[in-house]
Amino acid sequence: MKVSLFITCLGDMFYVNAGKATVELLERYGCEVDFPETQTCCGQPAYNSGYHKDTIAAAKNMIRTFEHSEYVVSPSGSCAYMFHEYEHLLKEEPEWQEKARTLSEKTYELTQFLVNVLGVEDTGAEFHGKATYHTSCHMTRLLGEKEAPFTLLKNVRGLELVDLPRRQDCCGFGGTFSIKMPNISEQMVDEKISHVEETEAEVLIGADAGCLMNIGGRIDRIGKPIRVMHIAEILNSRGDA
Repeated sequence: MKVSLFITCLGDMFYVNAGKATVELLERYGCEVDFPETQTCCGQPAYNSGYHKDTIAAAKNMIRTFEHSEYVVSPSGSCAYMFHEYEHLLKEEPEWQEKARTLSEKTYELTQFLVNVLGVEDTGAEFHGKATYHTSCHMTRLLGEKEAPFTLLKNVRGLELVDLPRRQDCCGFGGTFSIKMPNISEQMVDEKISHVEETEAEVLIGADAGCLMNIGGRIDRIGKPIRVMHIAEILNSRGDA
């Protein structure tokens, strides 16, 4: 099975270990992974800010980039979902709209691909510690993937997974929202962190780099002893703590 890795901007620049873990997980289950070098930003920041016409160039570039891929897998539910928006974005161009539909149908977030395509529920991971999981808005509400991360995490040996109170609440990132509305965003992320503290977890796990960067950055600034990790790192761990 051939899989193209869609690393995303944040994965490429800030969460390199999550990208490495994603590749290692896919290869462990027989996937031949390639990395199309023409991939860039998927256009989500511009699109979410209302600049839809300006997003079209990015969308067409990504469609061309992955046009010949068998599957496209990303360690980000948010960015994976953006490919589903291309079909609406390109509705005035039927040929491109059809290509966009084809791309969305073969694109998956990492845990979604492992569970629903490869049929993997146990990656053989071992991670000793108490953790809680943050459910990102785009992945759960728009991509619609709510179960796959928990299916995989419950089988990680040594991991004590505690439910996060009000886990459905946004962390306050929201792409450009956190820049345009910093005061509101700060209050939202502080509330998220307070719920994480309620669990007494040592580690906060997430599947979207944007959320992890937002929550992790605030945790660092206020000096909380909570480690932030991408789910790919946990699923690829072998006894790390």
